[in-house]
Amino acid sequence: MDKPKVVLGVSGGIAAYKACELLRRLTESGHDVRVVPTASALHFVGAATWSALSGNPVSTEVWDAVHEVPHVRIGQQADLVVVAPATADMLAKAAHGLADDLLTNTLLTARCPVVFAPAMHTEMWEHPATQENVATLRRRGAVVIEPAVGRLTGVDTGKGRLPEPAEIFEVCRRVLARGVREPDLAGRHVVVSAGGTREPLDPVRFLGNRSSGKQGYALARTAAARGARVTLVAANAELPDPAGVDVVRVGTAVQLREAVLKAAADADAVVMAAAVADFRPETYATGKIKKKDGQDPDPIVLVRNPDILAEISADRARPGQVIVGFAAETDDVLANGRRKLERKGCDLLVVNEVGERKTFGAEENEAVVLAADGGETPVPHGPKEALADTVWDLVAGRLR
Repeated sequence: MDKPKVVLGVSGGIAAYKACELLRRLTESGHDVRVVPTASALHFVGAATWSALSGNPVSTEVWDAVHEVPHVRIGQQADLVVVAPATADMLAKAAHGLADDLLTNTLLTARCPVVFAPAMHTEMWEHPATQENVATLRRRGAVVIEPAVGRLTGVDTGKGRLPEPAEIFEVCRRVLARGVREPDLAGRHVVVSAGGTREPLDPVRFLGNRSSGKQGYALARTAAARGARVTLVAANAELPDPAGVDVVRVGTAVQLREAVLKAAADADAVVMAAAVADFRPETYATGKIKKKDGQDPDPIVLVRNPDILAEISADRARPGQVIVGFAAETDDVLANGRRKLERKGCDLLVVNEVGERKTFGAEENEAVVLAADGGETPVPHGPKEALADTVWDLVAGRLR
């Protein structure tokens, strides 16, 4: 079978060196990659490096190999075009249809999905001109990944850092797998909660659960690859930040509630995949609880945590907002799930069976998605991103 053809555009920013890692991941996973740098990108990484790593010729000019009409053919034949890093200048050219080199010509002739991974200083990213260009590209169907927050050139820190190549690769892989030019969540803001809350007993102990956050992160990654602006409220998850996702870190159920309510104010959909503790200790010991010889420990009195899913379902932040809950059950899975769906008042409820060796921490999941209108969508055992796609398919249908 022919390898999927990927065009890796590289524009002139210091983050160009990171594109070498993205190129390696693409080629080693079976993609035929043609690197098309800008002339300024070659000041950071030379043509010989790109050619050696990709196994394909590298050029910045439309005049090279003119008989092959590269400024048309490269874009026409591509299954995916990804530009990483995409500078402010490149975003402006792409938004306005300028075509003064091989990469910008390729972008005009491409009829496949296009992904931009911006990287620039915070002031440049936040400038109204850049934001307008990003909005234009997204409106036309391109996936523009939100830049990460972190160390920039020199001593500066802020939003504008190129996301990690491994996470950009995951976005590319998801976009290629769907094979859809127009991302169906473009222009939407979605909120996803992930991980497991921890309720402190004393400075060293807490009440927690086994949730790793992998399903919530899969939901966030998939939504970003489908064009959404994603806010991920992560509770104690030790996972790399998904590319293009704004991550809000929390610890307890109360903190998670505050973060979700704030993010949900302008969200089109909220997916509550986090395992939220139902109870928390009534009191917090400021010092470590000591074991006393010959004495039983004092009982721990628990109080209820807020029911976040029921709250946001009953009091929707905006008309038409879609609310999705998760139900982790150990027995009578579907019966308990249906009762919970009615009790919580959400639109969809993802019901799965959990246990010490099931679901939590695994790479796979199996579930049934119950709908308030009586629908039932089984998702067979498979990667957690497959369940994520099913959830977003159902959400997108309701948003339409």
